[in-house]
Amino acid sequence: MNRTVIRGGLVITAADELHADVLVENGRVAALAAHGTDAAAGWSAEHEIDATGTYVIPGGVDAHTHMEMPFGGTQASDTFETGTRAAAWGGTTTIVDFAIQSKGGSLREGLDAWHAKADGRCAVDYAFHMIMSDVTAASLKEMDALVGEGVTSFKLFTAYPGVFLSDDGQILRAMQQAASNGGLVMTHAENGLAIDVLVEQALARGERDPRHHGEVRNALLEAEATHRVIKLAQVAGAPVYVVHVSAEEAVAELARARDQGLPVFGETCPQYLFLSTDNLAEPDFEGAKYVCSTPLRPREHQAALWRGLRTDDLQVVSTDHCPFCFKGQKELGRNDFSKIPNGMPGVENRMDLLHQAVVDGHISRRRWIEIACAAPARMFGLYPKKGTIAPGADADIVLYDPRAEQTLSAETHHMNVDYSPYEGKKITGRVRTVLSRGVPVIDGGRYTGRAGQGM
Repeated sequence: MNRTVIRGGLVITAADELHADVLVENGRVAALAAHGTDAAAGWSAEHEIDATGTYVIPGGVDAHTHMEMPFGGTQASDTFETGTRAAAWGGTTTIVDFAIQSKGGSLREGLDAWHAKADGRCAVDYAFHMIMSDVTAASLKEMDALVGEGVTSFKLFTAYPGVFLSDDGQILRAMQQAASNGGLVMTHAENGLAIDVLVEQALARGERDPRHHGEVRNALLEAEATHRVIKLAQVAGAPVYVVHVSAEEAVAELARARDQGLPVFGETCPQYLFLSTDNLAEPDFEGAKYVCSTPLRPREHQAALWRGLRTDDLQVVSTDHCPFCFKGQKELGRNDFSKIPNGMPGVENRMDLLHQAVVDGHISRRRWIEIACAAPARMFGLYPKKGTIAPGADADIVLYDPRAEQTLSAETHHMNVDYSPYEGKKITGRVRTVLSRGVPVIDGGRYTGRAGQGM
């Protein structure tokens, strides 16, 4: 029997904070007991970890990543191996990535293709959502089979005409199918047809710099699409989860629906909480590093996002990790902002940035664990196996030093990308040790995991 005892730390979950020791057996949490009690003192184990002075928290669950995603003639620079290794360095022990149905192809073919990319390569555990690019009678029927296998979330787009966009009728049909099979429709909510008009007009005026990416993707077009998918979900009698919410007006749509008691959920990302259009406007094409969709917004929107996280109108913080190197990838749009690959790195930084939000007073410690671990695990059927520290849960456990200081930089991060959007940002708090199902993958500043450890 493989037993580990973690002693002397402050255990923090979404529900509790307690000075407790944690007993791990065969990859799962076996018991918790107050530190210093006879019950805890009586535990014997092959391995003991001294957690004095640290927080003992659940491994992070990043419910929105795009490893090896093809986009705009290139593909995301992190593989499942490099991306999950970086996730581990940042205290994330589970990712939920997106398998993509190709136009004319089946959901099964898309899912199989993504399993082939990931299987045997991941350092931490992983699961998949399914992007539906082609809503047909056949793909709607396939949804039922995938739900039966545990792939229960399906992403549809009101953006990217000709690539991912589904019309309102297709989205409604998918939501109706989800209502009948217990699935969850996720939506990228921006009015893509209107955005394409604004892109065409901006380019005709000679507006080609990265900052115009944010201007054409108007916040009102995010709000309009958010309102629309909420109403479609209401008609279908289905829940809806809106990804990467960035605009105050979109948060207002979610809050209004939730005040009406509708099963409407929202996610935001660290880039919208810590970065802004000031970054998109950086000179000498540096703004291209910050091109993602939905886009960064003026700094004034951040207050609404933080408020939404505190009031639970936004439930989850994921990364939308989709990195493209500045050299050779972001540069594809040097003379045309519409050709800059959309996406930013972040899977390694999320837990640290959200701890900084605790330090700065935006959220509490337990809310940090709720939005980064417990809520995403609950939303996608992983809880209580993931997202908490409790008997029976997987021993995905992070020892986090809340007083350590670090400076975020491309020179020291482990993501396979040549820049950091948070270059030079000083952070208080740092991961010390990470267990994935009881096995150390980060130990005292060393990577001790391996490709294929994740399942």
